Amino acid sequence: MTVVAEAADGRTAIDTATAIRPDVVLADIRMPGADGIEVARALAGTGIHVVIVTTFGLDEYVHTALRHGASGFVLKRSGPALLVEAVRAAMNGDMLISPQLTVRLLRERGLPRQTSDVVLTEREDEIVRLLAGGRTNAEIAAELFLSPGTVKNHVAAVQRKTGARNRVAVAAWAWATGRAEP
Repeated sequence: MTVVAEAADGRTAIDTATAIRPDVVLADIRMPGADGIEVARALAGTGIHVVIVTTFGLDEYVHTALRHGASGFVLKRSGPALLVEAVRAAMNGDMLISPQLTVRLLRERGLPRQTSDVVLTEREDEIVRLLAGGRTNAEIAAELFLSPGTVKNHVAAVQRKTGARNRVAVAAWAWATGRAEP
């Protein structure tokens, strides 16, 4: 990953992104000139992914940002590893939301407890529990003494078995089936 530009305000971020066409723009939810939601809205449909990085995890901000095209919503306190995962997810066409926010948003939807006939290996089950607990692939790899690539392969296998589109959906499935607690 390479930082190709910086902008002091939202309007400059939009203009700079439009001119140089980076893959991903990181934008704060509150910026002078244009806020992160306006940046996401302005760049929606351009092929430039916008990840909101902020200290403000208000549900209204999350919903509005995602509705206007943001490819992720990461709390600053989540740390650099999750930010890197959010950029990678955006590049892969996925969306990453800070685990603290995901748990709250899913609780609002009233996920039902359900059983599942999906059969996971012992290792996949272990990885799913850690993933549902908000750990990144790198953190899971370190904890289980695996390579990040191996963890990624296990997550992909779980996605295939469960029909989940991304790691957030895997976590939601794990919570809904009782394999992990939010």
